[in-house]
Amino acid sequence: MNAPVRFAILGFGHHAVRRLLPAFARSEKTQLVGMWRRDQNAAKQNCAAYHIAQNFRTLEELCGSAEVDAVFITSPDAMHRADTLLAVKHGKAVLCEKPVAMNAAEAREMEDAAKAAGVLYGVAQNFRYNRSLNWMREQIRAGKIGRPQLAAAEFAYPAELAPRKWIMDPTLAAGGPIADVGVHCIDALRYVLGEEVESVSTLATKSRPQDQVEATASLQIEMTGGVIGNVTVSARAPYRTLIEITGSDGVLVAENGLTVDRPVDVVLRRAGEAIETTTLDNGDGYTRMLDSFALAMRGGAAFAASGEDGVRNMAALDAAFRSWKTGRREKL
Repeated sequence: MNAPVRFAILGFGHHAVRRLLPAFARSEKTQLVGMWRRDQNAAKQNCAAYHIAQNFRTLEELCGSAEVDAVFITSPDAMHRADTLLAVKHGKAVLCEKPVAMNAAEAREMEDAAKAAGVLYGVAQNFRYNRSLNWMREQIRAGKIGRPQLAAAEFAYPAELAPRKWIMDPTLAAGGPIADVGVHCIDALRYVLGEEVESVSTLATKSRPQDQVEATASLQIEMTGGVIGNVTVSARAPYRTLIEITGSDGVLVAENGLTVDRPVDVVLRRAGEAIETTTLDNGDGYTRMLDSFALAMRGGAAFAASGEDGVRNMAALDAAFRSWKTGRREKL
């Protein structure tokens, strides 16, 4: 049996505590061996509280450590490029949080560097490991709703309550909710449909004129296969996620379809009637993501969210922000 893949978290913060530590604890194929965060006093406290063996003093020390096989990058968006390039330079596999970069050009540089170094590089689009999305993907592939025509994804959350205050700072974040959670919606639609984004038209608003990022947005998306998509996001509303796919013969609806905190009901409807309802638990999604990455490192099946997926998602975000600025539909 292969030894667990040894991970270190670069940019340890709230997300690591809330999501990643429980996922590593349940993982059979990975082991969290170290971490780095800018505040070294907080880092020492974290390592003691969560029984993390190594507190690396610098990024270089973490990336160069012989005790680390893979680096999980959870730093702010603006740091992803430099952090990834450093890890790749040291020959480490990289799993990078979304949005993977500040723009598609950075994402392409990161992907190309990983390929040149011959290391595995993936994006932590964890919802690709949600059972709700996988079930919807299977039903679509099986023709249960006929030919997909309309696709909708919504993600709302109250950013003012979020501990990640940097997500409203455009020098650190790729954008407001378009980038922070819209990237999840775009990726989810790409994944369940097996289609790609071709163009985007954006309507967005700010809460206050002086705000530097958007608060709410609606993205009208043209996709391959003749699918018309609608992504709506808000950073000023109670938490909600929704995925809905309308086909020529039926509809798939998943209220809370992207959540990992409670069971999700996915409903298949035809002519207004519920034909099938499946209840699925996404609680192990992060662990499944980690284990899949470890398997891919050991020569198993490909990781579900590649660096190329990161480039394509960032290209869609770039088009969305261009459209907001120009008022025109923008092609990728």
